[in-house]
Amino acid sequence: MKILYHHRTQAEDGQAVHIRSLQRAFEQLGHEVFEVSLVQRAAPSGAASAPARPPAWRALTRLPRFARELAEYAYTSIGRPKIVAAAVRHKVDFIYERYAFGNAAGVLAARRLGLPLILEVNSPMVLELSKTRGLSFPRTAARLENWIFASADRVCVVTEALGEILVGLGVSRDRLLVTQNGVDLARYDYSDRSAVRAVARADLGLGPERPGEVVLGFVGYYRDWHRLDLVLDALATPELGAARLAIVGEGPAHEALVAQCARLGLADRVQFCGPRKHAEIPALLPAFDVALVPAINPYASPLKLFEYMAAGLPAVAPDQPNLREVLRDDVDALLVQPGDGASLQRALARLVGEAHVRERLGARARVTLLERDYTWIGNARRVVEAARELASRESGASARARPRA
Repeated sequence: MKILYHHRTQAEDGQAVHIRSLQRAFEQLGHEVFEVSLVQRAAPSGAASAPARPPAWRALTRLPRFARELAEYAYTSIGRPKIVAAAVRHKVDFIYERYAFGNAAGVLAARRLGLPLILEVNSPMVLELSKTRGLSFPRTAARLENWIFASADRVCVVTEALGEILVGLGVSRDRLLVTQNGVDLARYDYSDRSAVRAVARADLGLGPERPGEVVLGFVGYYRDWHRLDLVLDALATPELGAARLAIVGEGPAHEALVAQCARLGLADRVQFCGPRKHAEIPALLPAFDVALVPAINPYASPLKLFEYMAAGLPAVAPDQPNLREVLRDDVDALLVQPGDGASLQRALARLVGEAHVRERLGARARVTLLERDYTWIGNARRVVEAARELASRESGASARARPRA
């Protein structure tokens, strides 16, 4: 099939990883991908986007809130004709769009062309932005978002929990398709894990392995709400005396965490490894013994979780609906009360003290990932199947509408 992939993402973070990975997976399945975007994220079969971020959009975040919001709405007038032109030029079979706040370009282009639109929704942006930066025109934003969600032929959501939010906004359940985040499994096959582990430890600055040492690991951009402070509190308890913490990434919570380490006397047991390119992460994960997701929002599908699972690592994560879609407590992870430091400390102490539990949970986590096909290839396959179903329905409806000879 020929797929037009449209997005407005500028950030070079997990969003970009998702975009590149899914585009690559479509192509690995033999499909052609044509990208329309502000910033080209991969080297698909074709593209209709500039290779660099336009200066006008680079300055967008510096605008007053109301002006930024108006500019986001205005993008539709830019994106729609670019989508239409690319779709006609490449004769695509369907449009796949990553939803962005205020962007109706995909819906309008699909209607203009009579093409199916599959909309990927990673968060309810109106709800999210109203709690973070705030909205200048909240009623307009809500009406537009609801219309966009209702107009897409299929809505891909990253969790069932997010799907329930969209159902509450008027999206019918039969148009929802759950596509959790995924991994490229080939990058997590460690033929000699001990050798890979030694290299990873050296790369992260952990030094030679000490007898009985257990490394707790976190990967990602970290803010206060990620609750790494609870991990440091747990690390300071006697039960975790044999543990070290490796934090791979950066974020606005860094200074507070460094200060907390000094206050708790943990400076020699916490390694701030700094940010790494996403392509390096698979080779670094074998340095960990326990993987951490201390906190996550209630509808997200954390990319790091699937990477931990692919690496065969036991994870400690919050016991909340969106994570219970993937994990089972004491089967492929230990789930703890969200925001409860004592619950987190008990789970970490158990994993630090019981190597066989770590091995059992880590092995089962990888099996779960394989059984449920939490991979980019799996997601691409599910999207294409949905597109073919839509095309078949459209073809059937057209046939029924034709007059008989």
